[in-house]
Amino acid sequence: MSLDSSWALQKWVGRTREVEDIVTPRLVASFEATLGPHAARRDEAPPGLHWCLTPDIADASELGPDGHAAKGGFLPPVPLPRRMWAGSDIRLLAPIRSGDTIRRRSTLGVVEEKQGRTGRLTFVTVHHEISNAAGPVVEEDQIIVYRPAEVGMAPPTLPDPRSPASHERIVNVDPVLLFRYSALTFNGHRIHYDAPYATNVEHYPGLVIHGPLQATLLMNFAAVIAGQAPRRFSFRGMRPAIGPQTLLLSGTAHGKDEMEMEVRASDGHVTVKATAQW
Repeated sequence: MSLDSSWALQKWVGRTREVEDIVTPRLVASFEATLGPHAARRDEAPPGLHWCLTPDIADASELGPDGHAAKGGFLPPVPLPRRMWAGSDIRLLAPIRSGDTIRRRSTLGVVEEKQGRTGRLTFVTVHHEISNAAGPVVEEDQIIVYRPAEVGMAPPTLPDPRSPASHERIVNVDPVLLFRYSALTFNGHRIHYDAPYATNVEHYPGLVIHGPLQATLLMNFAAVIAGQAPRRFSFRGMRPAIGPQTLLLSGTAHGKDEMEMEVRASDGHVTVKATAQW
C-alpha cells in the first residue's frame, strides 16, 4: 500500500454512525432456535444476541462481489480484497431483554498496517457502544482484518497441542446453521453460505464457519458453566474453521472469575481462542 493511500485511510478515523433496533420476541426465539441446546436460556437474552441487532444494512445495488457492503461507506476503502472479523473485546454491562429498544453508536478507531505471512495486512478497530433506555448494555472493540487474495489454503500443519480441559462440549455445524446465523446477523458474506463462491473465488476448501458464531457458542457455554453470563469476553480468530464439521468447545478455569476457552476443529487445530471473566 502506498503512503498516499495509507494516509487517505487515516481520514476515516473518528467517523461515527448511530443506528437503532428493537429486541423482538421473534428475534430472541429465532436466535435460541438457531443455537438449539447450546443457547443459555434465562429471563434475559442469551449472550451474543447483540450481534444480531443493528446490522449494517445496504441495498442490493450497494453490495460488493463478496456480498458485503461496498467499501468506502462507514468502513474505509482498504485496497485489499479479503475482509474477516479478527476478534473482539466485549464488556457485557447489563442484560438485554425482549422488548428493549437498542441504540448502537459505532466509532472508527485505529487503522494500522502490518506485515503478515501472506503479505501486507490492514487492521481496522471499531468501538461500539450499545445502549437501551436504561443505559449502556454492551461495549465492544471489534477488530477487522483485510488481507491479500490467497490461492488455496496454507500448507497442512501439525494439530495444536491439547491440554486437558475442565469443561467440554461438542457442536455439530452444518450448512443450515451457517445459513440461519447469516440470516440472523444480516451477514451477506458469501463464504458462509455460497459454496461455489467460497471454494472457487476465495479458495477455501468449503463454507467458512463465522468467527462470531464460534464466539457466541463459547459465550453461551461459559454462561451455562458459571450459571451467569460473563462480564467480559475477548476472542480472536486463529485460523478458518471449515464446515460442515464437528467443533469441540473447551473451557478451563483460572481462579474463580476467569476461564480460558477455545474452539478446536475436527483436525485438531484451534480456530478461536477466548477469555471469559465474571
